[in-house]
Amino acid sequence: MGKKMKDTVVVGFALFAMFFGAGNLIFPPYLGVISGQNWLTSFSGFVLADVGLALLAILAATKFNGDVNKMFSRAGNKLNIILGSAIVICIGPLLAIPRTAATTFEMGIQPIFGNFNTIIFSIIFFAVTLVLTIKPSKVVDIVGSFLTPALLVALAILIIKGIMSPLGNINPQPAIDNLFSEGVAQGYQTMDTLGAVVFATVIILSITNKGYTTEKEKVSMSLKSGLVAAVGLCLVYGGLCYLGATVSEMYGKDVNQTALIVSITEGLLGSTGKVILALIVSLACLTTSIGLTSAAGQYFSGLTKGKLKYEHIVIGICVFSAVVSNLGVSNIIKYSAPILSMVYPATVTLIILALFGEKISNDNVFKAATYMALFISILTVIDSMSVKIPAIHLLPLDSLGFNWIVPVLIAGIIGNFIPSGSKEALEYSKKLG
Repeated sequence: MGKKMKDTVVVGFALFAMFFGAGNLIFPPYLGVISGQNWLTSFSGFVLADVGLALLAILAATKFNGDVNKMFSRAGNKLNIILGSAIVICIGPLLAIPRTAATTFEMGIQPIFGNFNTIIFSIIFFAVTLVLTIKPSKVVDIVGSFLTPALLVALAILIIKGIMSPLGNINPQPAIDNLFSEGVAQGYQTMDTLGAVVFATVIILSITNKGYTTEKEKVSMSLKSGLVAAVGLCLVYGGLCYLGATVSEMYGKDVNQTALIVSITEGLLGSTGKVILALIVSLACLTTSIGLTSAAGQYFSGLTKGKLKYEHIVIGICVFSAVVSNLGVSNIIKYSAPILSMVYPATVTLIILALFGEKISNDNVFKAATYMALFISILTVIDSMSVKIPAIHLLPLDSLGFNWIVPVLIAGIIGNFIPSGSKEALEYSKKLG
């Protein structure tokens, strides 16, 4: 294997492992259970909202050398900083990083060791994360060369066994309606698109250290590595979703998501399954925790222009995440859903606009589209909680979970006809064009 191919595989494996964390393991089997025979429909929505958007985010961020602030800058400095910080906090110490430890405990440690102390475990988990994160340039090699191959082997054992010896019959009737939009919602919950925005910093640092320094080389390596990760994720998601479908006659839509994958694994592999699941969960969550912690540390260090040291930020993230992780997976997921529903549309809007930024000379396109995405998503979240807003369901694509797309397109078109008076936009367009 040549150097370039080896580097592509290592970086691609690292991306796969950083993406494949707590949510990626527990959401696909649940989709299989509630979808039954129609599991491919919800799986398609999940892959679109997870793998598809994450790959776009990696490509967009690579164009800006992994600098989130530059990528979002044309939406305005205030929104840029607010949205960028919100993304990093969500995929950092507030939601995603604590969830990795909580999931590892509930699915990997508790089934084997019973009443193991959660506080002690969280301290151990984040101590390991800290040790493997403190040197950012080594993160990708550690994850891609050693941890991911072990994770893939463990997942392959589980999925192949489930395909060869299904635990039950697939339910011909789905448990819910709107399977595609449910898949999209679960794809949001993985937080991979948000993670991809900041993972790019870690990936580009590794690519540069491997000798790929020109923009063309970085984009090419990021694209190829992203495709390696995307193929791996699709295969694993499909396998896990199918495993869930095979027990769709045994469980309903109210099944606990962490308990479901524990039950499937034990049913397929017996008592040995607990050990294999513990290995899968520990590796999946640890690699994601490492990637997210490193990315968040680099983001806030860059945002403060080095006033906050990377090492100090990483230590703070690990300490805070250790505390939050003791809330448990269910509580973290419950609190994260409305936050992610508000952040995602605006983030996806800016990612897509950033990909075509050289074609857009007016900054008001970015501003109008992003603010509209935030507005619609906030109304949608309010409607889902207590105050009903019937008009929000009249928007096109509402049943698919994309009611914000058409309003965003209209807002962007209107913004294009509002003079921006921004010399930076014209200079940016000339530079990239």
